[in-house]
Amino acid sequence: MATTRLSSKVLKARAQARRRAASMRAISGNGGSASPSPTYATGSNAPTTGELQLEVLIGRRVRSLRQRLQLTATELAAQAGLSPGMLSKIENGGTSPSLATLQALAQALNVPVTNFFADFEGRRDCSYVRSGQGVLIERRGTKRGHRYELLGHSISGDIVVEPYLITLSEDAEPYALFQHDGVEFIYMLTGKVIYRHADKLYPMSAGDALFFDAGAPHGPEELLERPMTYLSIIIYPRS
Repeated sequence: MATTRLSSKVLKARAQARRRAASMRAISGNGGSASPSPTYATGSNAPTTGELQLEVLIGRRVRSLRQRLQLTATELAAQAGLSPGMLSKIENGGTSPSLATLQALAQALNVPVTNFFADFEGRRDCSYVRSGQGVLIERRGTKRGHRYELLGHSISGDIVVEPYLITLSEDAEPYALFQHDGVEFIYMLTGKVIYRHADKLYPMSAGDALFFDAGAPHGPEELLERPMTYLSIIIYPRS
């Protein structure tokens, strides 16, 4: 009976040793460290809202209040009993300040502590436009037969997003000299066009997409099949 128990222990020990050896080989094959597959909360690589965003918003709020009082970072740090380096980390969203630190900053800036959370608790924007009820816009430089329907707008934030449904009618004229700040994304819905961006031409039909720096001259160079419709999303910093 004792021999049977000893054999079971030996077999178990050997199995564990084999598993450890296999694990070490897998780690060795990855350059000495295990590399688990990355996981994402959504299909986007955009950062998720949460602690990091709260820290960033608090930092921006602290900087905004400091600049409103025309204080240097060194002056505010001294009044709040912080090192300039710590204040820099807070303003850049690089650390999560303690409640005591926030209270010290609030006293130095002469605001309630809740003021630091005002942006985080603010309303999230949402724009809803029913079919055919977008705002008609006349863009600078637009030629005859170009119809721009604004499908939404961003109310706040550091960037402006302008989504347009663009229709070029049968009598539309080509115009490839649009030029503005930011970036632009185009998605063809109907029709065919040769679209210019800087010194390059792109043939586009339904389902084709183009994303580019809008600082270069761009626009429909040749209208091959009219009428045509496409989505144009323009993104630029809020001034």
